[in-house]
Amino acid sequence: MAGSDENNPGVIGPSQEVGLRAGARGKFARATGQNRRALSIVNRDVVGAPPFPCAVKKRPLSQKFAADMASKQQMKPEVPNESDDFTIIDLDDPKESNDTEVPMFERHVEAMLEEIDRMEEVEMEDIAEGPFLDIDNGDKKNPLAVVEYIDDLYKFYRKAECTGCVPPNYMAQQHDINEKMRAILIDWLIEVHYKFELMEETLYLTVNVIDRFLTVHQVVRKKLQLVGITAMLLACKYEEVSVPVVEDLILISDKAYSRKEVLDMEKLMINTLQFNLSSPTPYVFMRRFLKAAQSNKKLELLSFFMIELCLVEYEMLKFPPSLLAAAAIFTAQCTIGGFKHWSKTCEWYTNYKEEQLVDCSRMMVTFHQKAGTGKLTGVQRKYCTSKYGYAAKTEPATFLLEAKS
Repeated sequence: MAGSDENNPGVIGPSQEVGLRAGARGKFARATGQNRRALSIVNRDVVGAPPFPCAVKKRPLSQKFAADMASKQQMKPEVPNESDDFTIIDLDDPKESNDTEVPMFERHVEAMLEEIDRMEEVEMEDIAEGPFLDIDNGDKKNPLAVVEYIDDLYKFYRKAECTGCVPPNYMAQQHDINEKMRAILIDWLIEVHYKFELMEETLYLTVNVIDRFLTVHQVVRKKLQLVGITAMLLACKYEEVSVPVVEDLILISDKAYSRKEVLDMEKLMINTLQFNLSSPTPYVFMRRFLKAAQSNKKLELLSFFMIELCLVEYEMLKFPPSLLAAAAIFTAQCTIGGFKHWSKTCEWYTNYKEEQLVDCSRMMVTFHQKAGTGKLTGVQRKYCTSKYGYAAKTEPATFLLEAKS
């Protein structure tokens, strides 16, 4: 009813009907105020006609109430005396009456509608003060936010992420490579991704393609870098508007491979994956969960720093993408705030409680502690730049390692 005349006092003219209509509530009755319809008195000359259906005998309210109660007890309708005066609601007569008495039934209707309005207001207050916020409320007029479908989309992502996950021990099936070689490859690819200024989605899909391919195909160590640049090429074709040319990827790999080798590996990988590049990665969930956390730029950058540290670590494959995303945000919140923080809104939209995130979060803290040490410092150097808000220089939340739940 937003924008209708019923919500604007004084707008309803005397020629409009006043009564019970679909959508007319207590606010309608209050809004009309002084514009209530006149009560006309039936001429004694026409009283002999059959009583009008909504006629009400004019008598003191106490007598009317007693008469109503008596009639209910006797289960007999009261027959009005033709010699008495009657008042009716005249919906067509625009003239106002001097009669100031309001019929009993109108008072009951007004009281009922006012109670309905009061209950609705209480209900709206309960929703506003509920345990979680409606994070999509501000995007209802944005067609790109697809608010009507967003919940269904993420229900589908939850089901589909299982198909995109790889066995956490798949490296045992590889004879010539190991998890350390995988870590070196991904740390290098993070630097390549940064130098090429590619979209964030491309990095996550690249790692996903590598792991899914290595799960089902044996690779010798001298071809592992070829698998990496080819996976990035496939991810770019899926995500990017402007795709790096094959020669750029060959150059970045110090011309270790020929153009034909890259294209042959591309055919092999895409056929091995059966052209399925639509597996949800942690990035898909990060965007939704950051919105639930009502994040600012600092929290966002620190969360992505945490999740990229996990991309390098083989042992983090045991966690599904949605849990990694939720744990990264939880860890970042704890790092910034200095205490555990996981709101009801975050819990609702991620479907993870704080105790489900603690183990993964502690591992992220240990990765944060050693990010600047050792040989694999690609993520650390990336997030020590002004572009990424110097997120890597934030002190790790070591209190999470001490806390026991």
